[in-house]
Amino acid sequence: MPARPRVLFVTDLAYQAKGRRYCDEDIFLSSRLRDAFTVALCHPLDAAGLMDAFDVVIVRNSGPVLHYQEEYDAFREQALARGTRVYNPLNGRGDMAGKQYLLDLTAAGYPVIPTVDRPEDLHLLPRAAQYVIKPKAGADSIGLTFAPADRLAGLAYGDILVQPRIDFRYEVSFYYVDDTFQYALHAPDPARRWELEPYEPTEADLAFARKFIAWNTLDHGIQRVDACRTPRAVCSWSSWRTSIRTFPWTCSPSRPGTRSRPA
Repeated sequence: MPARPRVLFVTDLAYQAKGRRYCDEDIFLSSRLRDAFTVALCHPLDAAGLMDAFDVVIVRNSGPVLHYQEEYDAFREQALARGTRVYNPLNGRGDMAGKQYLLDLTAAGYPVIPTVDRPEDLHLLPRAAQYVIKPKAGADSIGLTFAPADRLAGLAYGDILVQPRIDFRYEVSFYYVDDTFQYALHAPDPARRWELEPYEPTEADLAFARKFIAWNTLDHGIQRVDACRTPRAVCSWSSWRTSIRTFPWTCSPSRPGTRSRPA
């Protein structure tokens, strides 16, 4: 019997996320992976030291490595230098590389929530009753705060992003394996973000999401485009505001309560 490929699954079973239990999701996903692979789970602090003994490394997503940024950066550097297979690939432009993508997409004119990281650019943001302040290296809304316009100039810039706080009717996530659309899930009630239901996208929705998949330039991997439809929206893709996630965790639509959404 041929040896099965060995997978090192990098996560933090003790990671705390609002409204979800990452450890339950990790147990489910690793049990499915075990059908085809030999799987070992490891903490982000151990990944660099263990990766040479495995055929591929899966990094769960940006959440569990958030509190170990220095060690994760060292892992990335060593994996790239050694040619280690990492899933998703380390050359993605989405949130596994931080939230610089929000600035890049804003500058390129994509339909995202306008984002700046310098006080001299605040005038580029639309007027809003409140603004969102979030860390550049963040996930699951950790460190997210709100402030009125008159407080923005006094913020400590460098490691934060500023966006207008925008009300939305609901949020939809479009899931892709490589560059092929698989399914979409949405939360009909914004106050219950993790009560998800299947969503039937229109051709316009898919054309909208495809732009972000093309922008991300990954040749393989699992990608998710998150989009929010605003209260003034009509049924067209131009009414969406979006972000793009690249990470190796997804789930079946039949298990909507278990899918992961790093912030």
